[in-house]
Amino acid sequence: MIQALNITKRYGDLEVLRNVSVTINDGEIVAIVGPSGAGKTTLLQIIGTLDAPQSGQVLFDGIDVLKLKQRELARFRNSNIGFVFQFHQLLPEFTTLENVAIPALIGGAKKAEAYEKARQLLDYLGLTPRLDHKPSQLSGGERQRAAVARALINSPKLILADEPSGSLDTQNKLELHKLFFDLRDKFKQTFVIVTHDETLASNAHVDRVLHMRDGIIVDPNIEI
Repeated sequence: MIQALNITKRYGDLEVLRNVSVTINDGEIVAIVGPSGAGKTTLLQIIGTLDAPQSGQVLFDGIDVLKLKQRELARFRNSNIGFVFQFHQLLPEFTTLENVAIPALIGGAKKAEAYEKARQLLDYLGLTPRLDHKPSQLSGGERQRAAVARALINSPKLILADEPSGSLDTQNKLELHKLFFDLRDKFKQTFVIVTHDETLASNAHVDRVLHMRDGIIVDPNIEI
């Protein structure tokens, strides 16, 4: 179980998150929706330990990870959290296989083991013919599937996705969403997805949708 408790985040005089609390259960797909500036990405970054709040806690199975020292936190993040971004963030100078293997290598895996697991993931995602291609040689959908493989390489407890289908066409968007559901069903993978995509947010396979507005989680049926 993952909990963000009483999270407050300010940038100068701007309060981006106002005492926000969220609980994510193992194996859930949770979508976070809301207008630009609502605080969705900031909350995702804090849950992912990429940013720190002014106050509050982020608990992974009861451990307050924000109290870890920087080196410990970096190791924890590498082992327990995978990230999928809107524009994939693959390194252009590396092949698909190398991009996927990098987090495992950073985590201390032997090269042969890291590359073998990367191959297995890429095969599962239908990218075996693209192992030696650079990102510029991949389609948008292929780049995002490679990014998903990279997020999975260390078997993380949680995958955080920030507008993962925002740059994709309709067909690739649907395929990416189906992939998330398949990964949840096959591996019990936990996802938190920030999205403007109403198709994903309204999909019956999403376990919960959290609506954010002005730095808080709201009931969409109640005007504030």
